[in-house]
Amino acid sequence: MFATGAAAQAPDADEAAKPKSAQEILDASPDAHWRALDPANTLYMELDAGRVVIELAPQFAPRHVGNIRALAREGFWDGLSIYRSQDNFVVQFGDPTEEEADRKPLGSAEAHLPAEFERPAAGLEFTALPDADGWAPQVGFVDGFPAGRDPDTGTAWMAHCYGALGAGRDMAADSSTGAELYVVTGQSPRQLDRNITVVGRVVDGIELLSVIPRGRDPMGFYEDPAERTPIKAIRLASEVPPSERSQLEVLRTDSPTFAAATEARRNRRDDWYKVPAGHIDLCNVPLPVREADD
Repeated sequence: MFATGAAAQAPDADEAAKPKSAQEILDASPDAHWRALDPANTLYMELDAGRVVIELAPQFAPRHVGNIRALAREGFWDGLSIYRSQDNFVVQFGDPTEEEADRKPLGSAEAHLPAEFERPAAGLEFTALPDADGWAPQVGFVDGFPAGRDPDTGTAWMAHCYGALGAGRDMAADSSTGAELYVVTGQSPRQLDRNITVVGRVVDGIELLSVIPRGRDPMGFYEDPAERTPIKAIRLASEVPPSERSQLEVLRTDSPTFAAATEARRNRRDDWYKVPAGHIDLCNVPLPVREADD
């Protein structure tokens, strides 16, 4: 009788000892490990296909984010388009007019900004990953944004991961204003880190951008303007009535749930995987988002 009972209990014991998947960890997470998006730092890009939700990063690029807020309030991008989609790289949007004098005016936004490629690391709550990185001495997350850090120089910067939002520029480092923006839709181009100002990341709706047809030009620009994707509007969430806002929460990257879910992906132990990797790349760490409870 004892042996039979022990055998009957064995499957339950095995199940209890089985490592949890990342999704199981997220499903069991407490509400305190999630945070709501700040409407003052959230953009809604409205396309015919739906809404793209973007979180801005004033802690890294305050001057550019200030300009982006001003441009959004004044409807700068409304009626413009996504005029570039380069395979395995980016989509870009803004005013494609080549002649500066003919471009849409910036309104109250600043016409000249300093480059904001990096900032002092002091004052940032940096959640470091233990994994080695080829682009930075140390990598991790700051308020949900993937970032690099150099302890020797005391600087930190946002990384060009999938979904990153950057400010396009010309040759001069200080030639971006935030009016021309791009979103990374391909393999993370980390060589751009500390060479372009990164201003935020897509939180929801990246699939609406990644499926946009590629331009036939080598850099993805459309030869025919009719191929461009129209932008109905880009608005700050704070300027949208609460009933029309996307009710989203993002997992806090300084939470135990984030650490546990990341480890579950670093060393996958489900039945399909035979050899745990023992490593995870910064840009392969998912940043979970969920619908907020009513």
